[in-house]
Amino acid sequence: MRVFKEEQRFTQTWLIALVIVSIMVPLGIIIGTYINEPDSFSTSEFILIIGIIALASGIIFIFKLSSRIDEKGFHYKFFPFHRKYRIIPWYDIHSAYVRTYDAITEYGGWGLKGGALWNKSKGIAINVSGDIGIQLELKNGKKILIGTQKQNEAMAVLETYKEKLITNTDV
Repeated sequence: MRVFKEEQRFTQTWLIALVIVSIMVPLGIIIGTYINEPDSFSTSEFILIIGIIALASGIIFIFKLSSRIDEKGFHYKFFPFHRKYRIIPWYDIHSAYVRTYDAITEYGGWGLKGGALWNKSKGIAINVSGDIGIQLELKNGKKILIGTQKQNEAMAVLETYKEKLITNTDV
């Protein structure tokens, strides 16, 4: 039995730089206002505002995409949207393969994308970076793309379970 496991987070350097730059402007305004006009808000309000800005800017870093491929099927979880793994059993999968995609033009960016607000024919995508994904085409016609940074490992494990797709074609 072969198992593929992967966990990904939003840790791109450009994203971290963007968050830092975007936090500096409101912090500069708040701190400047507090220093120039200390009566504009209390110390506790000042600390609360700084905390809210830091929390709002850092919230993207709690997102985590976890995926697993094993003998039961494909498992994925995109925290905080999914608390438990979503499982797609092999008998529900028509085909599974690794492919290159364009996150912006095909799905509208990174994260939990697709569905009603974008190109429905592409299905949904759950990704945090890059342009490689595991494409699942389900027997009910739905498509799900899960981003991966481990292309070769994913392809090897999918090849291992290719027989499960073939034997379940008439189910």
